[in-house]
Amino acid sequence: MKRVLTILILSIYTMAFAQSNQSWRSYFSYNQIVDITNSPSRVFAAGEVGAFSYNVLTNELGTFTSVDGLKTENITAIYHSNGYSKTLVGNENGLLLVINDDNSILNVIDIVEETTVAQNKKKINHIYEYEGKAYISCDFGIAVFNLQTLEFGDTYYLGPNGAEIAVKQSAVYNGYIYAATAENGIRRAVYTNPNLNDFSQWNEFASGQYTGVVSFAGNLFATDAIGTVYRLLNDTFSFFTAMPEAVVDFRSAGGYLIITTPGLIDVYNEQLMLMHTIDSIPIADVTFSCTTIVNEKIYTGTTNSGLFTAALNNLSFFVDITPDGPLENRIFSLEKSANNLWAVYGGYNIFYTPDYALKGISRFTSEGWKHIPFYTLPEYPLSLSDIVVKPGLESPVYIASYQSGLLKLTGGEPEILYDDSNTGNNGLESLVLSSAPDYKSIRINGPTFDRNGNLWMTNSSVLKPLKVLRSNGQWAEYSFEDITSNPEGDDYGRLVIDKNGTKWIPSENNGIIAFNESLGNKFVVIRGDASNLPSDYVKCLTIDNRNQLWVGTVRGLRVVSSVERFVTENEISTNSIIILEDGLAQELMYEQVINDIVVDGANNKWIATGGSGAFLVSSNGQQTLFHFTKQNSPLPSNSILDIELDPVTGEVFFATEKGMVSYLGNSTAGEDDLNNVYVYPNPVRPEFAGDVTISGLMDKVNLKITDIEGNLVYETTSQGGTVTWDTKAFGKYKVASGVYMIFISSDDGTKTKVKKVMIIRGQ
Repeated sequence: MKRVLTILILSIYTMAFAQSNQSWRSYFSYNQIVDITNSPSRVFAAGEVGAFSYNVLTNELGTFTSVDGLKTENITAIYHSNGYSKTLVGNENGLLLVINDDNSILNVIDIVEETTVAQNKKKINHIYEYEGKAYISCDFGIAVFNLQTLEFGDTYYLGPNGAEIAVKQSAVYNGYIYAATAENGIRRAVYTNPNLNDFSQWNEFASGQYTGVVSFAGNLFATDAIGTVYRLLNDTFSFFTAMPEAVVDFRSAGGYLIITTPGLIDVYNEQLMLMHTIDSIPIADVTFSCTTIVNEKIYTGTTNSGLFTAALNNLSFFVDITPDGPLENRIFSLEKSANNLWAVYGGYNIFYTPDYALKGISRFTSEGWKHIPFYTLPEYPLSLSDIVVKPGLESPVYIASYQSGLLKLTGGEPEILYDDSNTGNNGLESLVLSSAPDYKSIRINGPTFDRNGNLWMTNSSVLKPLKVLRSNGQWAEYSFEDITSNPEGDDYGRLVIDKNGTKWIPSENNGIIAFNESLGNKFVVIRGDASNLPSDYVKCLTIDNRNQLWVGTVRGLRVVSSVERFVTENEISTNSIIILEDGLAQELMYEQVINDIVVDGANNKWIATGGSGAFLVSSNGQQTLFHFTKQNSPLPSNSILDIELDPVTGEVFFATEKGMVSYLGNSTAGEDDLNNVYVYPNPVRPEFAGDVTISGLMDKVNLKITDIEGNLVYETTSQGGTVTWDTKAFGKYKVASGVYMIFISSDDGTKTKVKKVMIIRGQ
């Protein structure tokens, strides 16, 4: 019996790499290489969520990310067709993407659209080309893709009785197509058989569990799940070699058979002689993932350190050719100082369970990314979860560990790890487990400086969870006993401090705890129905430019009308924000998990959600100015872990589960004067398609743009420190070439500035 598969191309679009979205930037890691392929002149390597190319002749690097239109979903395979000048990128969910040689990108959404194929069986494992067709090995079978027409043809369900079985790799040899399967042996069928979508045409040729099959130098080779490699002789697989562990990449390239395991690479020539064995790379401690050879140079991908190359005649000299980027794609927390963007990768889950991960620290500077490996940190702190930089300075930097204490960096270098052994009787504490008295876990979170240079933080799961490192180096602590229910069983997010010195602390079980030591150690707890919180699990807090406290919970958003209420009131309630949507009153962010809220220079709020992307809402929350999702923007995931804003440039950084991108916003903090007003680009040349930006403004200045004769073409009032102009006369039509005057005055008229911008239109 035959199973006929209907394959739908649900959505196809192209996006030119050379015309990338000018409003977005990508900051992806390419250290985790999952697959590699090559043309005669370029090597293509796939990371988890992005790909890059390396020109073997010019050493030029190019990247392909969501900003360029490569909307991936956990890349699992990559293949370049020399004959058709196309690079195919396969994903875990069955998504196939095509990169043309002009770097335009074709997205084919979900190559298998059939309800009988479970989502977890659509993974693309390998792509093999033969006679103009790409045979795509998936967890359900083999799908055939025509490289000439870019259309899908048959799908082969080749398991017993037509069952869906995982195919790891395929190859054509001596008139047969062979499929290496994970559980059902090597299966084969006559290649020219027109009915290969009929499972009965496929036979089990060799039993067992196989991970690869390759045609090379007039021979067929296969490898099983434990690393034994076989050669087909007299129509029977015979032992060829045994690798010390399972093979993770098996291919022929550059005239060689290449066998890659996590710790070893073997290279055989066409006479089947072992020519090279590689068990390490001198410049890095690596785990191999894939290997190819081009022009007698080897290119090997690793699971942790990117892509390396060396000449086959000099394997002691490897070069790292990985594009610059963070250490990993999953960035847990960000912190922006004037000159650095800091990132950490550890943290905890929604239940505040530490991930116990040994991960490093990264910072992005004007010179690119710089990293502090975990093995250089004192005592190897686990679960690094949050960062704070002393205001107005670049050093010191403090990094909270949700397992090991508080790490201090000075001048970008690790200095000390504070824990229960070196902070005194009033310092950091480990939680106590009666079942494991020797267990040590010092769960520090949310370090924040007050105006006097004191560093406040929370220490979860202890009776005295509010700690402070005074500016004089002394530690102090404050108890929540008799303030909240079961403080030893509670966890806390990042605290914020208002202009009165009140500390507002989000908690998992007790809503918001507010505290001010200068008001007689006053506490106020905001929790329960009486406070109008949708949940007592508060994820994040922020104070806006009007001294309102915005509250993000696991079930929605609330606002405290003024932080001043703490000074005079002992009970504080919160308000929901009601908006009109399709004529109906709705609660803003109803039932959303809110991970972060950031206030921009115009007092608008960027809101990070746990599954619905990122929102920018107006200062009062009544308007949604932007809603970015994976579907309508370069965001690689709808789960936003953290948002950070550069107040000078307006750039908004989104840390997600699958990488970091940024949006070049225009809301920056207002300046104190007009001495640093800057207009760019200037001149505006014909090839420029974006907006003119006027930055360095005071808040609420009046800005008018006229032509040289004084005719008004644009007028606005700034919200924050930046204004953009689309070079249209009141949004109707593009203005002509010429010099345009920009008149700027403060709202009281005491400060003024005049700038010019030249517009050059094409012929």
